Amino acid sequence: MNLQDTFFNWLQMQIVSEARPNDEAAKETLDFFAMILHEDHGVSHIELVDVTDPMKIHISYEREGIKSRQSFDRESAEKLLDDINANPIYNNQ
Repeated sequence: MNLQDTFFNWLQMQIVSEARPNDEAAKETLDFFAMILHEDHGVSHIELVDVTDPMKIHISYEREGIKSRQSFDRESAEKLLDDINANPIYNNQ
């Protein structure tokens, strides 16, 4: 999985995990993508930053000793959570 896709998947699961703290499947999936970022791409210290931007979600991370930021479209990143919340099967949390 390429770095960009892995970041996006991690971000989606971070959003879901924050919104659904009792969702163990979301936490496990978040941990899985964090492991891929670390082991396959050498990324560490990944976190959300500047969460107030209405159009983008920004993450910061470190890779090969260099601190960087990446931005993603907020609507796209929040789509998975919206889809989960819209499906009655998942709303018994």
